[in-house]
Amino acid sequence: MKRSLIRRFRKIVGPERCLHSPEDLYAYSHDCYARGNPELVLLPRTREEVSSILKLAHKEGIPVTPRGAATSLSGMTTPVRGGIVLAMNQMNRILEVSTEDRLAVVEPGVVTLRLHQTVESVGLFYPPDPASYSISFIGGNVATNAGGPRCLKYGVTRDYLLGLEVVLADGEVLRTGSRAVKDVTGYDLTRLMCGSEGTLGVITQVTVRLIPKPETKRTILTTYRTLEEASEMVSRIIGAGILPTTLEFMDQAYLRTVEEIMHLGLPTEAAAMLLIEVDGFEETVERQARIVEDFCRRFHVLDVAVGRDPEESDRLWIGRRIGTVGLMRSSKFMISHDATVPTSQIPRLVTETHRLAAEYGIKLVILGHAGDGNMHPIFLLDPDNEEEMARFHRLSREMFRITVECGGTLSGEHGIGLEKRPFLNLQVDAVGMRTMRAIKKALDPKGILNPGKFLDEEPTSPGR
Repeated sequence: MKRSLIRRFRKIVGPERCLHSPEDLYAYSHDCYARGNPELVLLPRTREEVSSILKLAHKEGIPVTPRGAATSLSGMTTPVRGGIVLAMNQMNRILEVSTEDRLAVVEPGVVTLRLHQTVESVGLFYPPDPASYSISFIGGNVATNAGGPRCLKYGVTRDYLLGLEVVLADGEVLRTGSRAVKDVTGYDLTRLMCGSEGTLGVITQVTVRLIPKPETKRTILTTYRTLEEASEMVSRIIGAGILPTTLEFMDQAYLRTVEEIMHLGLPTEAAAMLLIEVDGFEETVERQARIVEDFCRRFHVLDVAVGRDPEESDRLWIGRRIGTVGLMRSSKFMISHDATVPTSQIPRLVTETHRLAAEYGIKLVILGHAGDGNMHPIFLLDPDNEEEMARFHRLSREMFRITVECGGTLSGEHGIGLEKRPFLNLQVDAVGMRTMRAIKKALDPKGILNPGKFLDEEPTSPGR
């Protein structure tokens, strides 16, 4: 990038928020999946600065990659075409929490956990809880339509969006939605932007719907002899009229691998483990927990443990919450897919994915949100072994083919980014791609926003 252009961008944000040293560029070059090489990193603090940056970038045809906390697992925050990384770290204010209207207005750099804590302190509740909630940003949650363990009962990010403020590729400011819970005026541009992965605009403000905070919760941990028994239990619980807050699945390979690394006392003899949580009013929760526990004991599960208070519940969650940290420490490179199928197809997806992993010689563990069929096959890899990575990509294509064949989808919450781009044609036909590209062309005619990702026709090879 020409020095004269860097000076113009520096004038917009000031020298301390215009970064171009090799160390700074490296720090903003990657997420958990891929690596790229930015030429400039800008940290705006206001909508006006974002607008000015995009006006100049649009005029000069400079690629712009929006970036939140970079917890992306699919390469969507990686600047694979160079240009500018637009880091939203400093737009981090909670502008309003209205107990009367049950909403909050926040900037995109607000950490999800901070929003949780702030609204819960006044008796309200923001349900979306991606696994990275303690570090991820709300703007990134919106850009990926993030889910999490609680989405079985409460839904995903888009279900709590009332409106957005978005700066378009040419610097124009678009405001979508309203503060009203019901709003069917025109096209639903709020939902169009949600999950668009930074390819249609840069989010600068988010208005979210809040609900009353649940009074209490109970956690039940159960283990099973077979995958089929675990899957049947999911159907039985929901069929009994119980809608758990979370219904988490862990397979034997996950339990054994995590136990070997972290020594948590996990039941490695079990074929699968379910972590079930219910919440609501005290009397309702107590009854629901009792029904779930009785169900499990009636069908002769290996073991049942019930967390009667927050401390016991937290202990039951340990294996699920910190297990992936152990997996990361034990491998050079970890890729977590998020293939999602109807719950009846979970046994097939799990069994077939393990079969493929054995066939291709790839180390695999599986966990997931069993209540909504959102499974996370996690592959432990050596990125420097080109032959192993080639086998992994062949395995992934076959796994996603089976996923779609089961009536499922390539992604339940991680998004497409770079990771699933090679497999998009398994689910989206030519008409679907043409429609999405027409929307992209209308809003970003020069293709400067997050280029090289799933909508681009030109292939991109991410570095690792």
